[in-house]
Amino acid sequence: MKIIRKIQEYFIGASQELAKVAWPSKQESISLTIIVLISIIVSMLILAGIDWGLSKIVNLLIENNV
Repeated sequence: MKIIRKIQEYFIGASQELAKVAWPSKQESISLTIIVLISIIVSMLILAGIDWGLSKIVNLLIENNV
């Protein structure tokens, strides 16, 4: 029965901690989601540009050595 008591204490503690959380408003959630999406797109474009540039350099090196 000791294990059951520990499980109960865990869930009681978890619910008490969740009550302390300051949840964001709907508008804050939307704004933060937009910021994350923009960050992902910018990162994707930067990495795609680096990939494209490096592949061009490798192709030039390969073509000059053939």
